[in-house]
Formats: sequence, structure tokens, C-alpha cells
Amino acid sequence: MRGSIVAGVAGLTVLAAAFTQTLGAQARTQAATRIYAVHGDCGGHPRVEAGMAPGLCLGRVWQWSATTPGPRMPRTLFRLADDDWLVADLGSWDAGRGAIWRMRIGADGAVGWTRLLGGLSMPHTMARGPDGRIYVAEMSRIFVFDPARPEATTAAVSDLPDNRLHENRHPLSAFVFDGDGALLVNVGAPSDRCVDARGRPNRDARGQCAERAGQAMVRRYAYLGNGRWSREWTPYATGLRNSVAMVRHGSGAIYQAENSVDLNTPERPFDEINRLKPGADYGWPYCTDMATALPGWTAAEARCGRRQSPVSLLPPHAAPLDMLYYEGAMFPELRGRMLMSWHGHRRAAGRIVAIEVDAEGAPLTDRPARYAIYPRGSMPYPPDAPAPRARVLTPGWNAVRGTRPQGSPVGMAVAGDGAIWVADDRAAAVLRIARE
Repeated sequence: MRGSIVAGVAGLTVLAAAFTQTLGAQARTQAATRIYAVHGDCGGHPRVEAGMAPGLCLGRVWQWSATTPGPRMPRTLFRLADDDWLVADLGSWDAGRGAIWRMRIGADGAVGWTRLLGGLSMPHTMARGPDGRIYVAEMSRIFVFDPARPEATTAAVSDLPDNRLHENRHPLSAFVFDGDGALLVNVGAPSDRCVDARGRPNRDARGQCAERAGQAMVRRYAYLGNGRWSREWTPYATGLRNSVAMVRHGSGAIYQAENSVDLNTPERPFDEINRLKPGADYGWPYCTDMATALPGWTAAEARCGRRQSPVSLLPPHAAPLDMLYYEGAMFPELRGRMLMSWHGHRRAAGRIVAIEVDAEGAPLTDRPARYAIYPRGSMPYPPDAPAPRARVLTPGWNAVRGTRPQGSPVGMAVAGDGAIWVADDRAAAVLRIARE
């Protein structure tokens, strides 16, 4: 009997070792599929084997490895100088694992990292405020940050929901400064589309979505001057599922890129570009596309006709996560255009696009129109819906085993020379779009 037990334990040990080896092999295989192979030169950095628009190339500034320190999930970039950057590292989708890193580029192109802050909860947006200081959005607050004294942080806004990913589908804070210094802050929707596991609406006593109070909106915190903001907030725009990507145009217009709901189809629903107007409602969780009631809510409940319509649709599940207006010198043909990163993992995503805009920064649109999909081909937008007039800068950023992963671009920043720097969080890489 004892021999049987020993044999059984030995067998379990062998099985456990085999299982561990299998997991290790899977992890190595997964890591290998995320490596960017390089060949040649792109503006002084190793050239990534990715299909780019004519005249452009993609350089690998840095990519994480087991022997290379640095951020595990780089999400956003902030330029201090051309050889000196801040990088927000999400760390993971758990509280307390995020960090702010300082990235310095040597004369030989070598990248050095310094971890300035740790223990953060999903840090994301970084921007310079009206007082000249640097502001960082964490899950439940926005704080002031000085790279020279990283330990001395001060909260500017501290009453944001203390969300968790598995309790709240959209825990990231993001913000833009309005022209008067007010902070416009994303508070994402707590669920995908305000329905229960059976697809029944989560209604309040009035028959409306019970999850919208204080969330699924952009809040406005008035600027009081001298680096202080009001503790009281007002709703700036409501019915927004997740406003991680926002930008203010020089004309004063505010634009938001909406990640629409997650229906189990690659063809619907479409993501959106919205111009945010004070007091307007943008329809979450009742409406999507131009005027389509979402499953679980009747057309009468959705009241799509009362919703503020998008200025343009985007491909389904593109997952736009950043937008900025390009004003660099390297690409004069892109000057003034709206750059947008499409992060999602489905067939339309893994792209950076440059959208033509009008004098107020709004996308110029076409009807009818199509969007490209991987590995090849295209799909139509709804015939009567506006679609952005855009140039795809990265048309060949789909996954090719042994060569590249599918691109997962998040934050973008423009360097002093006009090159476009990009953070890829799934591949843990910092990349650079330059002239061929």
C-alpha cells in the first residue's frame, strides 16, 4: 500500500512537472508571439517589420523582456524632452500595481529606465495643467506630479469612484483641460450595457438605467486658480460609456471617442466620435450607431431621437484609446489632422489613423464608406452614416507569427522633430513612426 502511495506521489510529481513545463512553454510561446522582429533602420531605431503607409516606417525604441527593466503595460507617453519621457504603466488590471517611469534615450539609442512612482492604481492620462505642472489620472483621483520630486504628490481631484475592474467595467480615469482651466474628467459606465446576466435591463424606479447616477459621463470640475479645482462637480456630458480618448481642439471644441458595447458580433455596433456639448446626452446604454436601440431596451425606452448623435462612426470594436491633433514638422501632409489609436483586438483594430478635419476640428466624413479589416478586405459602414475621411498610417499591423504581434496602440505623443511615438501595452513596447 505504501509503495502504491509513493508511486502515486511520484506520478503526481511527474504530472506537476510536466504541467509546469507546459505552462512555461505556453508562456514562452505567448511571449514570442508578442516580439517585434526588426530589420534595418527607421530614423535611428531598429525597423519593425510592419506594413506602413508609403513614406513611413515604424521603429522599435524599446520592448520589455525578462532581462530588460521597464513598464509591463505602457499606456501613455509624456514628452519632457526628445531624449526624456514619462511613461504611465498600468502594471495590470488590478489596484496598486501601476507605476510612472522615466525613460531616457542615450546618444547611442540605448534606453534607460527609472521608476519614479509605484503602487498606483491604473494610472493613465498625463498632461500639463494651466499652472504648468504635470497632472496624472489614477483610478480614483487626479494628482500633481513633479519628476524632480516624485514622492511629493498632491491630489487635485480626489473623489472619483474607487472602482475595480471586476466590479466596474471601465475603471480608468482620463481628463482634458478646458480653455478656462476646468478639468473634464471621464467616469466610465459601471457595466457594458446596464443589463443583468439574462439580458434584462437594470432599471430604477423610473424605468431607466439604474447605473447612470454619477457615472457614464464626463464630469466638470471648475478651476479656482493657483492649481486648485472645486470639490463640487457638475455633469458636463452624460450617456457616455467610456471617455478614455478625449481631445480639445484649438477652436475650443471637445471631442470624445466612444468605445461602444460588446455585442457578440464583429459587425456591430460601431464605435463613435462625439463632439461634447455641455448638458448633452449621448445615449448609453439605450442607443448606438446613429439611432439603433440596444438589445434589452425597446425603441420607446431608448428614445434615440432625443440623443445627441455622433459626428462620425468608427469601425466596430476599433476601441479608440487616444486622440490628438498633429502639429509636427516631420509630416506636413498630416498637419492639423486628428490622430487616433485603435487598440482593440478584432479585425478592424491595430491601427493608427489620421483623420481630416474642418476648422473646428470635427472629422470630415463620407457617405457611403468602407473600413479595412485584417487580414485583408473591407466592410461597409451603414449607407447613410458619416464615416471619417482618414488615412491609415499602419495598414499592415496585423499579427504575423515570428514577425510581429497585432498592434495594440494606446497613447501617442509627438516629439520635437515631429515623429509620432506610440505605446503598445500588450507587447510592452515603445514605438516611433518616422519618415522613411
